[in-house]
Amino acid sequence: MAKLSAIVGSLLLLLLLGARGAVICGEGKPNPRRPHRVSITDFGGIGDGLTMNTKAFQNAIFYLRSFADKGGAQLFVPAGAWLTGSFTLISHLTLSLDDGAIILGSTDPLDWTGQRSLIYGSDLTDVVISGQPRDGWDALTGARRVVPNGNGTVDGQGGRWWDRLQGGVAEFRHPHLVELVRSTGVIISDLTFRDPPNAAIHPVDCSQVLIKNVTILAPPGSPNTNGIASDSSSNVCIEDCNITAGGDLILLLKNSNATAASTNITIRRIDGSGGGIAIGGGISGAISTVHVDTLRLSAAHVGVAVRAPAGGHVENVLISGVAMADVAIAFAIVGGGGAAGPPVRGVTIKDVVGVRIARAGVVEGVEGGRIREICFAGVALLGTAAPPWRCRYSDGFSGGVSPELCPPLRKPIPVNCSAACYSLGDVDFCSFQGFSAG
Repeated sequence: MAKLSAIVGSLLLLLLLGARGAVICGEGKPNPRRPHRVSITDFGGIGDGLTMNTKAFQNAIFYLRSFADKGGAQLFVPAGAWLTGSFTLISHLTLSLDDGAIILGSTDPLDWTGQRSLIYGSDLTDVVISGQPRDGWDALTGARRVVPNGNGTVDGQGGRWWDRLQGGVAEFRHPHLVELVRSTGVIISDLTFRDPPNAAIHPVDCSQVLIKNVTILAPPGSPNTNGIASDSSSNVCIEDCNITAGGDLILLLKNSNATAASTNITIRRIDGSGGGIAIGGGISGAISTVHVDTLRLSAAHVGVAVRAPAGGHVENVLISGVAMADVAIAFAIVGGGGAAGPPVRGVTIKDVVGVRIARAGVVEGVEGGRIREICFAGVALLGTAAPPWRCRYSDGFSGGVSPELCPPLRKPIPVNCSAACYSLGDVDFCSFQGFSAG
């Protein structure tokens, strides 16, 4: 009981003070140096919030193609409101937004080419979308902190799209703000994304993706507004982000129309409201080797969800250091049928505190698709109603959990398990070759 009280005390301090760890991904600066630089104003761009700049963006990027094999190039967007429809990126490009720069998505769906994303790219290598770094150090804790806002904004003006959807108008696809497909070496950092019609950031079938120091803002209850939706992508690092959304803050998917695996994913130091973290979903394949660490969540329906894709599975997930408040269901671990073997296997949840939690959680497989090797260690959820847990077709281990888990999940944690339960060890999936931040 004393150990559980110590865990609650330390994690409540985390919740109240917002302390962050000082560990960062690698060393040095994340943005590569580009020998060639142009401004959107060089191509007739006008940042008055009224003039359409789609052609200016398209012409600037077309011009910069000639520098792709000469060290790449940078397209600079100065302070101002740059109204635009969709435009497409190229390889070896940095799209750089100055302080006070706003890329403003048109409210006319016809300006979004095929209703795809505002900023789009496919089959690219070495792409950076960034604002101006706002890193600092917290004087109280000595930990690294991130100062959000004021560092360049991509605004989707999603209200017009949400009104159409809620009014039953469905002739237009709801696009994302940034969507990159089959691309490698992607960095998105030091920016604010506001009011996306759909997800703010959507990597699909990508590898080596770093999303860092990003603020995402969408009103609670706004339809389709996931913060970051990573689909069938590998070697993904998402860290030091502040997200408010109407849907999931971060969503990991695996779909059959993408060839890449959804694996080796780190999510850490995330502050969020209005939604939670969802691991799993989609229509096939596997999601594996996911490490989630240091989360602060509030005002969500589900804090952390682990769901097998239809006909697929989720395995090797470690979730640690979570503080949540005002959440309807703290944890949902759910597996359907159709997969060969357990739909969900090897999930560890440890070092968690929650206050004003309506239900502790759901751990449910199906007959013929039992969820296995689930482990909870050092979890204190306060304010839950009875019965706090609902469990079916599942088994696992636990220790130091309040309220007490269902009997099939109460087996003692094996002594030969490292740390607590099924740890992923000391692997840091944010330290990919060529990635650095700080």
